[in-house]
Amino acid sequence: MLYQAERYSGGRPRILVVLAHPDDESFGMGGTLALYSWCGAEVHLVCATGGEEGEMAPELLVGYASVADRRAAELRCAAQELGLQSVTMLGYRDSGMPGAEANRHPEALVAQPPEAVAARVTHEIRRVRPHVVLTFDPIGGYRHPDHIAIQQATVAAFAAAGDAAQFPGDLPAYRPQKLYFHTFSRRLLRLVVRLMPLFGRDPRRFGTNGDIDFVALAEVDFPIHASIDVWPVRRASAAASACHVSQGGGSGGLRGMLGGVLLLLGGHDTFMRAEPAPVPGLHERDLLAGVQVED
Repeated sequence: MLYQAERYSGGRPRILVVLAHPDDESFGMGGTLALYSWCGAEVHLVCATGGEEGEMAPELLVGYASVADRRAAELRCAAQELGLQSVTMLGYRDSGMPGAEANRHPEALVAQPPEAVAARVTHEIRRVRPHVVLTFDPIGGYRHPDHIAIQQATVAAFAAAGDAAQFPGDLPAYRPQKLYFHTFSRRLLRLVVRLMPLFGRDPRRFGTNGDIDFVALAEVDFPIHASIDVWPVRRASAAASACHVSQGGGSGGLRGMLGGVLLLLGGHDTFMRAEPAPVPGLHERDLLAGVQVED
């Protein structure tokens, strides 16, 4: 049974989502974020970079100072559609895909000391005091360097936040109760591999630069410990994706079309539970199952 606000008399559950780029919140687990917001939970987003490496048509930059400026506006739009309580930008620069020149930019996320990024995420955990933390799976969904970097920082921060001796600051130590990694169902991903040629696309060369290999990703399996039915908020999720028009959101883009197909076929967001360690056979329908809300 999914969380409902009236089940908790002590306060609203809080969920902190730590991701890499503007659009990650919509193209990945947008349905889950909209659902929990709709159910009354506080959902907070931390976005590590400005998405500066996202390519877009020149006409989409009219009225904007930069790619990052445009993408920040799209993120604000998506946050409103998803009902997010807050959005915090860490201010790192988009690193681009593996081997890109952007990897070496001094402000790129992947160029930062990992402990420094973990300290930033630790601060956000202590500030928001979430009951549940969500981030990418260990390969960052599709091996984007920024996804992997922020996932590793979030794992380190989850462990550090409850220890006052680690990354000491002006906020008290606080340990969240649960940590989940968003991961795609490999069954559905293999289906995407079969469907993409019907859209005239090569599943080994997805994305603007053709640098995402869905065939290889489908071969890397992660256990699924939680499955969230997002069908009730499909319109909000689609509206949030459509905000990211510069990155292929909306029904006219390939991401939008494939997302719609996946929603029709699956209608669920899937997660691997990292903390507490899952028992064999665990399959949750609610990320807040067992959570104690203290305030």
